[in-house]
Amino acid sequence: MNLKRRHMKRIYQALLTTAAIATSAAAMAEPGDNAICYNCPPEWADWGTQLRLIEQETGIHVPQDNKNSGQSLAQLVAEAGSPVADVVYYGVTFGIQAMAEGVVTPYQPEHWEEIPEGLKDPEGNWFAIHSGTLGFMVNVDALDGASVPTSWEDLLKPEYRGMVGYLDPASAFVGYVGAVAVNLAMGGDLNDFTPAINYFNELADNAPIVPKQTSYARVLSGEIPILLDYDFNAYRARHNDGANVEFVIPQEGSVVVPYVMSLVKDGPNPDNGQQVLDFVLSDQGQAVWADAYLRPVRESAISAKAREVFLPDSDYARATTVDYSAMAAAQRSFSERYLSEVR
Repeated sequence: MNLKRRHMKRIYQALLTTAAIATSAAAMAEPGDNAICYNCPPEWADWGTQLRLIEQETGIHVPQDNKNSGQSLAQLVAEAGSPVADVVYYGVTFGIQAMAEGVVTPYQPEHWEEIPEGLKDPEGNWFAIHSGTLGFMVNVDALDGASVPTSWEDLLKPEYRGMVGYLDPASAFVGYVGAVAVNLAMGGDLNDFTPAINYFNELADNAPIVPKQTSYARVLSGEIPILLDYDFNAYRARHNDGANVEFVIPQEGSVVVPYVMSLVKDGPNPDNGQQVLDFVLSDQGQAVWADAYLRPVRESAISAKAREVFLPDSDYARATTVDYSAMAAAQRSFSERYLSEVR
């Protein structure tokens, strides 16, 4: 067993142990009108509504599942000899790892051609169903009269001193996404994070707030007036919680982060799994994501009502996809540089 394989095995064993992942009662469902989805938690991205709609429209029952992306990948690997799941949902980098581990199989669902290049594996081992875009989540009432910032350069201005927050990019994925976004905006690439390191050092002079965990509530309270975060959190704050929050995609640009699904290799109910994947990309399925403020991968499926929530397409044109395999590969080296070089 080579070093990389041993390292991956240790990670998966640790995840399985610490998460105490057991085969759930849901996974014991009899074959037939069932499909097992790993990481379909009802409170995230409104999977609860999606699962009810799948059963209503297709007759296929998909039990809720509260694993996260890492736990789902770990269990897929552990069960590779006798798979339990039929489909899986996770962040894009985990989809790439699952493909490398050989635990998923190619499937090109209905509406495949509408998924943009860069948001799907060409063979169909993983494909995006919705995405989040990194930008500024701004509590307007907490700006003390300052204008809403519109660019990365704005955040360095004295009037925003002590107001800007970003999750620690060495430990939080959204923090790393922010680092990738600012690095590209400042002329860097996934092989050279020097522009991002320089930017964070400049921002350090403006007394930023750098928590390690999600800070949604701290933005709503005004403790963190400006947070580097996803669009769907800002929209939720504004439209569900009634906060005076705006979302800004900076003028210099940002990045899109997809959430993806895959068909599990040798799953027990492959036909049902394929129907589930077809449904989440249907007009009905995509509408669920839009209503949860995530941007559906199929532009044509976004209703006029949902479009009123999102920023105009001209704003989203500033957010780009990246080489997500390269992004995943670069994460550790960036984290080491950030910890050693940023004040």
